[in-house]
Amino acid sequence: MPRVKGGPQTRARRKKILDMAKGYWGGRSRLYRSARHTVEKGLTYAYRDRKAKKREFRRLWIQRINSACRPQGLTYSRLIAGLKKMGIGLDRKILADLALNQPDAFTDLLNKVKAG
Repeated sequence: MPRVKGGPQTRARRKKILDMAKGYWGGRSRLYRSARHTVEKGLTYAYRDRKAKKREFRRLWIQRINSACRPQGLTYSRLIAGLKKMGIGLDRKILADLALNQPDAFTDLLNKVKAG
């Protein structure tokens, strides 16, 4: 059985990993084995945290809405329930943006919910 080294394919595969490891510290960017391990870990974290980012933003929006509601005498849950009851379809991202950047419009919305 002849020896098969697989030169170009192996080199290309290793080069791809080492290119992805650019910017890592020390052997993590230069040595194939540690670079591969670090790149695989990094890709795993990236996949996981793309999902976590959505959760974190939703939590932030809810906190912002709640902290803007409370001085007006309304809680977050009562606001959301009131909006659903009135058929106002604003999502949490838009509500948080209103609360932060346009407090007058947000106050008008709260007054509508209180009245309704």
